[in-house]
Amino acid sequence: MLAAPLVRALAWLPAERLVRRWARLLLASLGVRVRVGAGAVPGRSTGGALLVSNHISWLDVLLIAAVRPGRMLAKTEVGRWPVLGPLTSWGGTIFIDRDRLRALPGTVGEIAAALRRGERVVVFPEGSTWCGRGGGRFRPALFEAAVRADVPVQPLTLRYRGADGRPSTAPAFVGEDGLAASLWRVVSVRGLTAEVEFLPQLPPALFPGRRELAAAAQRVVDRRRHPDGGPSDGADGTDGAEGSGCAACSTARPAVRPAVRPTEGAAGVRVPVPVEAGR
Repeated sequence: MLAAPLVRALAWLPAERLVRRWARLLLASLGVRVRVGAGAVPGRSTGGALLVSNHISWLDVLLIAAVRPGRMLAKTEVGRWPVLGPLTSWGGTIFIDRDRLRALPGTVGEIAAALRRGERVVVFPEGSTWCGRGGGRFRPALFEAAVRADVPVQPLTLRYRGADGRPSTAPAFVGEDGLAASLWRVVSVRGLTAEVEFLPQLPPALFPGRRELAAAAQRVVDRRRHPDGGPSDGADGTDGAEGSGCAACSTARPAVRPAVRPTEGAAGVRVPVPVEAGR
């Protein structure tokens, strides 16, 4: 954490390489190894791209930054958090006010403008963290930015494995889980590995609109969530759903009231907003 101001001060250096090394160092300090999956990491590109991924944990942000840094999307409250707030702001995070539905079009426009400038923007279109056994529907609203900017959507699949190589739910940050408890669970697991797999890019021109684009991205991500089977009980030294602290494992759905859905945050923090916000 103390290295973050140094990373910002040395922005004139190859910034992406610096961010990757900083993120890997932070993950290593938590006892998490990084592994790139079978899909090759795209080479350097002068064009923008919308990176979309399944969402499991607050570790997801660091995992993506360790391999393919980009501007993150987070709720406005994150920018006011002590320590993490300045870090996310320095990293060029795009903030969205989830309490104001009228702010969504403006956020989409801001993302589209960043994409046109050749920047990468990372979003978690499921709208919430999930335990890893299942996932949510990719909300199409943010895909509109890729359509407007005419830049490819880059799907990613994130996975976590225990020391035995089997899928682990230990990093999951869902339900009533607290950040302190989640952090302790992560550092307590030995041999935890975080995997990121890059999937084929999706050009918006091949799809009629954002809904079809979002559905296609979800299909390729879902296909690679568990190529060797779902998370197993006890794989990370815990007793399945209960031991991992993953409140959603038993139902493969986060617990939300019918009238609202949770939104994504930089660290998996969930805030209920009307369902219409993601349409």
